[in-house]
Amino acid sequence: MSIPKKQSVTLEEYHKMRQNSEELLEYVDGCIYMTPSPSTKHQRISSQLHAALFDYLKGKECEVFHAPFDIVLKNEGMVENSVVIPDLSVICDKSGFTDNNYVGVPDLIIEILSPSNQSHDLVFKLNLYMQYGVTEYWIVNPMLNVVFVYHLDENREYQQLDSFRGAIHSKVLEGFSVELDRLFL
Repeated sequence: MSIPKKQSVTLEEYHKMRQNSEELLEYVDGCIYMTPSPSTKHQRISSQLHAALFDYLKGKECEVFHAPFDIVLKNEGMVENSVVIPDLSVICDKSGFTDNNYVGVPDLIIEILSPSNQSHDLVFKLNLYMQYGVTEYWIVNPMLNVVFVYHLDENREYQQLDSFRGAIHSKVLEGFSVELDRLFL
């Protein structure tokens, strides 16, 4: 008895599937991942973070985008083989914008966990974002009322920052912080 092989999908096939579907689909290395519908708590947290980032970034070079907005991860020397839909993305390099998405690497990505996607965001996406060079990655866990902040170090590896109580501070957006009690109402 042989183990069935994982069926690989081309990027072109993925784009055709997206055109014919209402589902939010992500694409990484030939595999398609469906993102779950967000909960009420998820949406409240996303709205709070988006509003705080939007206000902070007024008049600055960077912009914040909320889901659904496609990020085609592309870094020098790496093939464009990943399309993700982060909950929030902060983008400072405007050269990668197209009419429908962003091609490049956001400076900050925030994912809000759902019970059904915890390992995907905690392990899979953490490694994916580190591989592509996303400078800062926040994982918001509404089940535990905690935020994990990872920052890319000089070796291009994530280091977890210790900011779990009180306020969460960004290293990539100097001066930006969010009070935890504001997120987890």
